[in-house]
Amino acid sequence: MRRVCLLVLVSSIGLAQTAAPPSPALVRGVLLERDTPAASGELSVRAVDNQVFRYRYDAKTYVERENQMIDVRRLEPGEKLEVVSDTVPGSVLRYARTIHVSQEPPPPRSLAARMRASRTIADRSLPAGTLTYAGVVFRVSGERLVLHTREGGDQSILLRKDTRFLENGESVEAETLKPNMRVFVRAGKDLYDQVEAYQVIWGSILDPK
Repeated sequence: MRRVCLLVLVSSIGLAQTAAPPSPALVRGVLLERDTPAASGELSVRAVDNQVFRYRYDAKTYVERENQMIDVRRLEPGEKLEVVSDTVPGSVLRYARTIHVSQEPPPPRSLAARMRASRTIADRSLPAGTLTYAGVVFRVSGERLVLHTREGGDQSILLRKDTRFLENGESVEAETLKPNMRVFVRAGKDLYDQVEAYQVIWGSILDPK
């Protein structure tokens, strides 16, 4: 009898040492597979640390993609998920209570792309301009803008009657432009070979992202 008890104790210790750690309530990872086409079944998710977790789901599992509720059967392998789960008495699998399809944030756009995005339909009626300048406004009048450029020199630029002034992507009046502002200018040359501004842009759109 003593020998039997000893064997049971040793076996219990071995099982405790090899038992898998409990699955976390929240797991972020990639969907590997799911049962189909049933409304209930199992699915597996590979977490960022390469651990694989399996879950039970049914018609009550809440699944969301892009702020819209969808059916589990619309999930595709490879999608990034956030799974919130509960323990199930008597089962080694957790119950997937909510599943959220994660969306990757868009990559940061370059300055040139943000400049293009700021152009309105009215902007497109202007000449495209082959010259660009960036710098700090030194002096501005009704007809001319003097710019301290990044290269260290001063650039005198004519202001046209249809020059567009954009602050944070919104069209504003010319009077809004003041000295010491950091601006970006899209320009070209007139018939007399003078530089004239088609657009003067400033604000958060010029801030590095």
